[in-house]
Amino acid sequence: MKLRFVLILALMTAFMLLWPVSDARSHCEIPCGIYDDSMRYDMLNEHIATIEKSMNMITELSAAGDKNYNQLVRWVVNKDDHADKFMEIVTQYFLTQRIKPTAVDAGNEYDDYVKHLTYFHEMLVYAMKCKQTVDKANINKLRELVGLSRDLYFKEHEH
Repeated sequence: MKLRFVLILALMTAFMLLWPVSDARSHCEIPCGIYDDSMRYDMLNEHIATIEKSMNMITELSAAGDKNYNQLVRWVVNKDDHADKFMEIVTQYFLTQRIKPTAVDAGNEYDDYVKHLTYFHEMLVYAMKCKQTVDKANINKLRELVGLSRDLYFKEHEH
């Protein structure tokens, strides 16, 4: 009886691991045409605010005489998680789906394309730096880059 239970449990586990699962969180890449660019920029700013809050809590908890390591670890994980989410929006949403490659001979359009790529690449670097430190200069730079990117993006897309 015990052996049968173990076999059934093993089969169920194998079935669950092998069953194809789709990631429902991701925005589609099958040009559905359903985009909310403004919301994505708002989400980037929300992630920045959460990363900053996490940095503040890490600094506060680290300075305490009697350290609460459990809470300290939770805030570090939260900071890193939101930096990852920020980076995913930049790469999966904007770079993969919204910013279209532009020919070198397209004049101002190409210049704006290069600016977009530069802003988004810098955002990725500063989000990575936010994962590595609690230096608020990285937060300030992220906010600045998101603002510059948003201004350029909506100048082009006139939303």
